[in-house]
Amino acid sequence: TTVTVDMEGHTAVDDTLDLARQVREDFPWLGVVLQAYLRRTEADAKDLASAGSRVRLCKGAYDEPASVAYRNSADVDRAYARALKVLIRGQGYPMIATHDPRLVEIAQALIADAGRSTDSYEFQMLHGVRPKEQRRLAGGGETVRVYLPFGRQWYEYLMRRMAERPSNAALFVRSMIRKG
Repeated sequence: TTVTVDMEGHTAVDDTLDLARQVREDFPWLGVVLQAYLRRTEADAKDLASAGSRVRLCKGAYDEPASVAYRNSADVDRAYARALKVLIRGQGYPMIATHDPRLVEIAQALIADAGRSTDSYEFQMLHGVRPKEQRRLAGGGETVRVYLPFGRQWYEYLMRRMAERPSNAALFVRSMIRKG
């Protein structure tokens, strides 16, 4: 069993990472989420890429000011790739959370280049989004974890993600229409 501490807005990053470090002293399998669109994330990835760490890298979903976050989609993708490179070259366990085919391809190239075994990282995708890609990755020997928001506020969680990043809504709708 593993637990991954999710990340909220930029004002909570330091407190969240501090809490995760403290909890990891007793529960070393605890993971933490980093959001690639935050300008600080590459440095955070360097701090967290050590042996035993579990880091889930996602693009990020909150409406943050340009002073702390990349606002342009291409800039976010480049930041994701930079942080991913750090995590894959590190000694920890990267959890690659993306539905973006180009970022999946970049991840696989970085993984091959680093010579990582398939049990030293995983891909993560939301339930119902790109299920054919999930099956393709799993069929190719990759570990794929399906992320399913759960609890009383799952709908609010999903709607917040959709509202804060219109591209998330478009991806979700396209996936539902295509059914895969």
